[in-house]
Amino acid sequence: MRHARRRVVRRVTRLAAVGGLLLGGAMVTNAVASEPAAPSIGVPFTAPPASGEGTDLVSRLGSTRTAGSWIDTSGRPVVAVTDEKAAAEVQRAGARAKMVSHSMSDLKSAAATLRSAPRVSGTSWALDYKNNQVVVRGDSTVSASAWSRMTEVAEGIGSFVRMERTEGTFTTRLNGAQPILSTAGRCSAGFNVTDGESDFILTAGHCGPDGSVWFADDRGRQQVGTSLKGSFPGDDYSLVKYDAGRAGKGADVVAVGGGKGVRITGVAEAEVGQQVFRSGSTSGLREGEVTALNATVNYPEGTVSGLIETNVCAEPGDSGGPMFADGIALGLTSGGSGDCKAGGTTFFQPVTKALTELGVKLIVAKSAGGTGAAPAPSASQGAASPGTSAPITGTDVSTLLSRLTDPRNVGPGMLVIAGSLVALVATRWIRAEQDRKAYRQYYSATWG
Repeated sequence: MRHARRRVVRRVTRLAAVGGLLLGGAMVTNAVASEPAAPSIGVPFTAPPASGEGTDLVSRLGSTRTAGSWIDTSGRPVVAVTDEKAAAEVQRAGARAKMVSHSMSDLKSAAATLRSAPRVSGTSWALDYKNNQVVVRGDSTVSASAWSRMTEVAEGIGSFVRMERTEGTFTTRLNGAQPILSTAGRCSAGFNVTDGESDFILTAGHCGPDGSVWFADDRGRQQVGTSLKGSFPGDDYSLVKYDAGRAGKGADVVAVGGGKGVRITGVAEAEVGQQVFRSGSTSGLREGEVTALNATVNYPEGTVSGLIETNVCAEPGDSGGPMFADGIALGLTSGGSGDCKAGGTTFFQPVTKALTELGVKLIVAKSAGGTGAAPAPSASQGAASPGTSAPITGTDVSTLLSRLTDPRNVGPGMLVIAGSLVALVATRWIRAEQDRKAYRQYYSATWG
């Protein structure tokens, strides 16, 4: 009876161990499948993505019946409309409608009139969807007489053009998340892109002319690449071709300081009211909100249009750095006014237009479904800067232990497999020992 019980225990133990091996294998397979995939080439921006319900409604209803959209404090899309029928369509779609007096066509016509007026350095204007206005700003360098002339132009357009004076000066933020340096100055790498044959850093156009050679150190020993083509003024983007031809590991990660990074999984247009982040070598990671779109800024070097206006602060040295939200690439730091002590306004070159005009694709992390559209997880990163190729590194003991016990990783599965193997070996050894003991007892009894 005792031997029968032992056999039952051994069989149950073996079955449990085999089951443990199968379970552990399944856990490892699932964890590997859910691990962030290697960087892959994302789709190029050729058409507005399905980014926001408000944006889609504006596109469908047209520029004469709408005047832009934004996201309210609760996260709900709001669409400015000019007639009751459009308002009803917006509400049926689940968004909130706001009746306004001036359409998007009116706002853009006003901006075109301002653009055709004599250029005044130190001024800017943007489309304020929330207030159904065009906001014109003048910095401290604009003289009283020049501001008076701008005011006359605005009054000729209509009362929906709002005039504001601002402290500081509108300047490009030359001098970035980790710096890249050349004789032209210091800038940030933005995002990694590719044309299918070579990889590039996408950064601000004002950082330097074509042919500028960029280094990762201030002594000119670690050459990164060379500027090939870009646009400034008019737009504010350029490409820096990697000397090695490839961005390498970590190409889908942008640095946010403290050895941390964020994986980039896609690209989209910014939306008014959207919460965004910006990273730069001077002021680090900063957050804020998109306040307006289609902004025009008259920098001392020239006029740049089609920019994203935000209340995120920036300082000299942040130029070209990435702006993103939930792992989605949105913009490149162009310029602005103020600083990160007093606050200010910062303008960004939309990444979407840069990709289209340059004919390149953003290098992004694959999502679980392989589409590159999932929200990006945070990542630990060594010395990588936005757009550079440093691998994701940095694991301490506590991090290792947490990964081993995290069911999303391979650690738990490997522990189950190891435990099951130990159980199998132990039961085999116990059975062998019992067989040897029984044989010795039988031999002794037989031969005396």
